[in-house]
Amino acid sequence: MKNMLLFAVSALCMVGARAAGVDTVSVWSAAMNKAVNSVIITPETYAQKDSFPVVYLLHGYSGNYADWVNKAPVVKDLADRYGLIIVCPDGGHGSWYWDSPVDSTFRYETFVSDELVTWVDGQYKTIPNRTGRAITGLSMGGHGALYLAMKHVDVYGAAGSTAGGVDIRPFPLNWDMAKRLGSYAAYPERWESHTVINLIHHLTPDALALVIDCGTSDFFYGVNEQLHRKLLDRNIPHTYITGPGAHNWEYWQRSIAYQLLYFNSFFSL
Repeated sequence: MKNMLLFAVSALCMVGARAAGVDTVSVWSAAMNKAVNSVIITPETYAQKDSFPVVYLLHGYSGNYADWVNKAPVVKDLADRYGLIIVCPDGGHGSWYWDSPVDSTFRYETFVSDELVTWVDGQYKTIPNRTGRAITGLSMGGHGALYLAMKHVDVYGAAGSTAGGVDIRPFPLNWDMAKRLGSYAAYPERWESHTVINLIHHLTPDALALVIDCGTSDFFYGVNEQLHRKLLDRNIPHTYITGPGAHNWEYWQRSIAYQLLYFNSFFSL
């Protein structure tokens, strides 16, 4: 079965160039008083149907809204294959997709899960409810996707993470997190309430369709293993995938094929 799945994903990655549309849009955020860029991929069948599911796809700490389409262009083929709209918002430099209690110019939870979702549903032919909406991302974006989905189960029906920083507490000096939350030493309660692994209480069984993956050579592998075990302890159904791989685009390009295959199954239910 495992070999069959690997073959299926490999075949998807080799799909030839198709006609997916790629737009760069600028969406005003009243919460942050600025415009935020996003890449939006529409499938080749966009003109032929009335509505499409949407996957929000988040970038990592050092990236931006154009990362996925430029560094993993297979996402365009996968949008065509599954008939998906894919939205890649800019998450700022080290936002972690929080509404920062320290810096009011970093309110990316409100932007992504409220302002952007509302704008996309108003401008594109979406399925405008949680049954047609998923969110995932890599690294900081993997954390962001699970954080937003767990806090907004009314917005997203499915969520994923690839190589996500799903527990921020072991890394108190890294990746601008202290700039967004204050230091761990001074504000430990903020860190405890802003880390994904402590948000499982928001979930009931089947509240979210979850897919989580991480390479075994990734520096976030340990915290992903801990999240997996905690989800098992709480009887929260989820798909958990590990395999050879490090914290790099070679792994993430493979991973996104698993993630979108999973979401396609969710949307097809």
